[in-house]
Amino acid sequence: MTQLWDLSNIQPKHEIVLAGETIPAMFWNAVQQRGPHIWLRQKHLGLWRSWSWNQTADAVREIAGGLLSLGFAKGECASILANTVVEWVWADLAVLSCAGVSNGIYPTDAASQVHYLCEDSRTTVLFVEDDEQLDKALEVRDQLPGLRKIVVFDMEGLRGLDDADIISLDALRALGRAYLAQQPDAVQQRVAACQPDDLAILVYTSGTTGKPKGAMHLHAGLIYTVRGYNTLVAQDERDERMCFLPLCHIAERMGGEYFALYTGSKLNFVENPETIPENVREIAPTVFTGVPRVWEKFYSGVMISLKEAGAVQQAAYAWGIGVGTEIANQVLAGQAVSGWLKFKFQIAQWLVLNNVRKLIGIHRARFLVTGAAPISPDLVRWYLALGVPMLEVWGMTETCGASTGVPASRMRPGSIGPAAGFNEVSLDPATGEILVRGKNVFAGYLNLPEKTAETIDKDGWLHSGDVGVMDADGYLRITDRMKDIIITAGGKNVTPSELENDLKFSPYITDAVVIGDKRPFLTAIIMIDQENVEKFAQDQDVPFSNYASLTRSPQVQQLIQAEIDRVNQKFARVEQIKKFFLLENQLTAEDEELTPTMKLKRKLVEKKYAAQIEAMYG
Repeated sequence: MTQLWDLSNIQPKHEIVLAGETIPAMFWNAVQQRGPHIWLRQKHLGLWRSWSWNQTADAVREIAGGLLSLGFAKGECASILANTVVEWVWADLAVLSCAGVSNGIYPTDAASQVHYLCEDSRTTVLFVEDDEQLDKALEVRDQLPGLRKIVVFDMEGLRGLDDADIISLDALRALGRAYLAQQPDAVQQRVAACQPDDLAILVYTSGTTGKPKGAMHLHAGLIYTVRGYNTLVAQDERDERMCFLPLCHIAERMGGEYFALYTGSKLNFVENPETIPENVREIAPTVFTGVPRVWEKFYSGVMISLKEAGAVQQAAYAWGIGVGTEIANQVLAGQAVSGWLKFKFQIAQWLVLNNVRKLIGIHRARFLVTGAAPISPDLVRWYLALGVPMLEVWGMTETCGASTGVPASRMRPGSIGPAAGFNEVSLDPATGEILVRGKNVFAGYLNLPEKTAETIDKDGWLHSGDVGVMDADGYLRITDRMKDIIITAGGKNVTPSELENDLKFSPYITDAVVIGDKRPFLTAIIMIDQENVEKFAQDQDVPFSNYASLTRSPQVQQLIQAEIDRVNQKFARVEQIKKFFLLENQLTAEDEELTPTMKLKRKLVEKKYAAQIEAMYG
């Protein structure tokens, strides 16, 4: 178990731990080096199943052979439309082993989006997870003349399907076995033909407006970056990771699949998104990467459980977390922790903090990594007080993931850390926009040279769109998005993300969007945490029949007002939220208002709920 004053097990690694100048070359070197050891684990129907590197290689080789038998050529694109499952990784590595281009599509995307992404990427083979995803593909298949074959992972419910252009993954693997029996070296020949400067993957940015843009990443950039990650948040074959974020997002593709491939750490796939809290307790990852929504959910769960606990348990928690907070403050200040305080923390662990960590599933974690969105500094300090360092990283799809990171030896909650050693980070002197330059920066947007030129200037600096400030030690703090800074009617500049992060620290608020540009005062659009607010209503005997009636309840309105009052106390009067309204629809990742990482899309929300916003200013 990690202790705050002993960070010796979080050391950067600068040496190359696995050879290979392309992703497939690296994978096949890993198979040769780690053959019988377990790499992948997945829970299905209540049971965990494991795959060694050799077993993974068998699947990848057969799928690649099947693609070659279908005439899949070097440089062609295959897309994967599926949740985060083991087969996603197999298909991805098989496509790359054929020297092809691999593209991911969010499983929540509609048929029209599947059409656009397949058309834009010139997809010739589409992997889909099941009958639900197949339906989307079939709806637009006639509009995709370049699509030659659809491969289905799970054929349950499709046993009677008779379509020459649709094949099961098992059937594709059988084709691969037959093909490789005749041409046993075909896959390795393609792997050898794959070059570092070849296009490897497309990652489409979700974007809050306009159509998604396909960010192009070359093999050389992926290899360079994944090696760089080990100098930031080093891992090895002893580590256990949880794979649950969308694999078509750069965070899980790079920080999960490819980083685990490079370091040898085990990848554990959750059963489904709803079972994440249960699965994390079973897996007990030693390294856990998540988005703020995950960390907020865990925290709110502990807070709600605490309210149900007895007086003795509440007192023990208050004392224990107080001791942890005292140590955290000293560590953050760079001060030595006394033996007496260490002894008190051991008692605090035994009394309560070990149980809190086990409740979340982080009791084995060496450290936690948070990224993809801003997080409340108070939340980072809370995890530190539990005895688990939380390291914030910042990056983009276009920077191949993490570009800055907080080092474990010099943590500063509220900062995204200094530039990672593998790239340069600077601030535009005129606007404060964060700029990035390095081999990790993408090769441009597919089919969009004008957009590429707008994003990467003539000196090679990537313009991130994030605004920040940098201190004397090079630590960066994001103040907002270029387009999100609010200037009130009175001329006051307001950073909405600071208010929003404090609001999301509440166990009753999942997300918030602060409004006020060119307005006389600030207002907020709030998305409640359904589970916790429902429990509040039940405990208080508040009647409700559905989600909408829950949000309209006067008692719930008062509950959220109290949370806003708490946050307002931290800010000047002109920066305080005067009015709010609660979203009456229970949003999921399939709703257009949410990004795939479950963040409210500011511009879309402002447009869609314009009438409710105007009513607050009426």
